[in-house]
Amino acid sequence: MKEMPFPTDICLIVTYRCPMQCKMCNIWNNPTIKEKEITPEEIQRLPSVKFINITGGEPFVREDLEEIVEVCFTKSPRVVISTSGWYEERIIHLAEKFPHIGIRISIEGLSEKNDELRGRPGGFDKGLRCLSKLKEMGVKDIGFGCTVSNNNSSDMLSLYRLSRELDLEFATAAFHNSYYFHKHDNEITNKQEVCSNFEKLVNLQLKENSPKSWFRAFFNMGLINYIEGNKRLLPCEAGFVNFFVEPYGDVYPCNGLEEKYWMKSMGNIRETPDFKEIWNSEQAREVREMVRKCPKNCWMVGTTSPVMKKYLPAPLTWVAKNKLRSLVGKPAVLNKNCYRVGQNPLQGDLRMEF
Repeated sequence: MKEMPFPTDICLIVTYRCPMQCKMCNIWNNPTIKEKEITPEEIQRLPSVKFINITGGEPFVREDLEEIVEVCFTKSPRVVISTSGWYEERIIHLAEKFPHIGIRISIEGLSEKNDELRGRPGGFDKGLRCLSKLKEMGVKDIGFGCTVSNNNSSDMLSLYRLSRELDLEFATAAFHNSYYFHKHDNEITNKQEVCSNFEKLVNLQLKENSPKSWFRAFFNMGLINYIEGNKRLLPCEAGFVNFFVEPYGDVYPCNGLEEKYWMKSMGNIRETPDFKEIWNSEQAREVREMVRKCPKNCWMVGTTSPVMKKYLPAPLTWVAKNKLRSLVGKPAVLNKNCYRVGQNPLQGDLRMEF
């Protein structure tokens, strides 16, 4: 069997323990057992890649997070931690030791809305104070991450403007259902309002001078497309150039799997220490075949970013046309048709029987 090229992106889920009680996520209600979580020594078995995202749960509950980060920097030049920002002092201490670390603090709205959605009073203040301190320290790769659910899309626009004023990165998501979130009832019901606010965000990002923001506008157009229930703009190739590692060592193609459709591990780095063996196994091949026919239409940055890079002409053409429209004061044209680049027609087809 022909060997698969090694992946470029890893998402490392180091724990499902979390101090927050988010309404759109039940991870906090399904914590992992501390003593059984993946160790820095086991993480050492992973391949070298271009990018590693460390997430949870809340990564900063791990007392050995510094050791994990140290290992990750031997595997990748860029390491970003997704966090609630709850453990301010731990975040600052880690950034002092690793000044090139990336930090994305999840903030779901302005003060009242954020604390309501994340289930802990004071979360907004902690997050903003932490970002301010990191900026003071000269840490460059920092910013907000906002997950849009029902009734916080207008706050998303306020957070975007705040990120521009503070010169911070601004990442977006829309809530999904999956085994990872332990949620099956996440559904945006006020679609018109939410999509309208995402469209405003798209046009604001196209007005920026940053090419990165223009491609984020394309990603946010894809979120509009997802919320409206259409097929993905680009195919999902989870498990081809990226993968997720669970706290107990299982390797999954993504974090959007649901057992009611399908859910299958590619292997476990505890049971098979040689990652190359996992990546080229018959089990991994079977998972990739399932990805090709996956009925879901998830549009999350962990699996979308790699295919945006792989099929660059598609987003690049859209960006070029709509940046020109923006320069002459015209709104972006939202593309609601997926780009046909050889994907299996069964992918993203929820009419399939299960």
